[in-house]
Amino acid sequence: MKRNISLWLGLLAFALLPALAQQPTAPMGKIHGRVTNPTGAAQATGTVSLSTDGGHSSKYTFQINAQGDYEGQAAPATYMVIFRQVDTPPDKIVDSFDNVKIVEGQDAVQDFDMSRKEFVDKLPEEQKKMLEDLRKHNAEAMKANEVIKNLNADLRLATQDIKDADNARAAAIQQLGASASKADIEAKETEIKTAKYNEVETLMSKDTAVKPDASILWAQLGQAQVGLKKYDDAQVSFKKALDVDAASKKPVPAIEGMANSGLGEVYARSGKVPEANAAYDAAAKVNPPQAGFYLKNEAVIFFQLGNTDAQIAAAEEALLADPNQALLYYLKGQGLVSKATIDPKTQRIILPPGCQEAYQKYLELAPTGTYAADVKGILEQANQKVDTNFKATKPSKK
Repeated sequence: MKRNISLWLGLLAFALLPALAQQPTAPMGKIHGRVTNPTGAAQATGTVSLSTDGGHSSKYTFQINAQGDYEGQAAPATYMVIFRQVDTPPDKIVDSFDNVKIVEGQDAVQDFDMSRKEFVDKLPEEQKKMLEDLRKHNAEAMKANEVIKNLNADLRLATQDIKDADNARAAAIQQLGASASKADIEAKETEIKTAKYNEVETLMSKDTAVKPDASILWAQLGQAQVGLKKYDDAQVSFKKALDVDAASKKPVPAIEGMANSGLGEVYARSGKVPEANAAYDAAAKVNPPQAGFYLKNEAVIFFQLGNTDAQIAAAEEALLADPNQALLYYLKGQGLVSKATIDPKTQRIILPPGCQEAYQKYLELAPTGTYAADVKGILEQANQKVDTNFKATKPSKK
């Protein structure tokens, strides 16, 4: 009999379980809001509490997140909503709102804007003064941040413009078609470059006036002025970039390298070879990872200017920094071949020392390169064997 009673009680308990699980929960409502401190910024710490006894005790407490937001659930009622800082004593209140109703199934909104006049007016005079100073500081900081934001946008545009100017010839061919005449392509190339460099000059002239202590702005201005052949202006801009960067707390080698390299080009195009060499050497010294790039540009510019002696010396200098640059061997060979003579008996070209070796090294590194056909033609005219496995000796330092 005892066993049957136990079984019956067990079945009764099992039968009652679904009914117990279906009991309704207490009705709840929601509340959320944002807390803003007296400076107008989001309050990232503290709590928001709900009280029904004037703040003496709290029914519910919600944490404020880093964005100043809070949210939570509470039983339907009319509450005082209270904000406290992390270190506010339980019997003190920083800010509050009365008669906030939480309704079942609804989401109440209660923000705390402590920058409102009513709140600020209640602050002690000393705190009001501190708040005013802080607001002024924040306003200045926001203005400075907006300036930096605009400068960065201009720098991005200027950098892209300079890249576009470097690729102007390809853009001209794409616009006119490969069948366009050389004169038309060159005219379009010049048009594209001029437009891009003019835009950079306009942007950087404006920006250096706004923030004259930013060396990168002066360096970019100098680059644009070189592109527009305003060499005197470019020299001033590059020197300003170097002075500003040297005076900064953290000089940037890349900017100083850019400015020195820019000065080198200005001097080279102005016929000042020693000054150009010194400027390019300074660029290589201050920013060693880009030394090969700077010195190669020096050799290219002297090649463009037809200064063969300076071209040879610059190519040899650049090869010390980067001995695997095929173009540099070509530039060295081209500079030396200008000193070739003609054998009066055979009428063949007599290449000066080092010329054949430079050309052969170019073919070794770039057997199908842009200048390979020209190089092979020169070597054949000189009755030299074209050997793409030739190993050139290390060029001497100028």
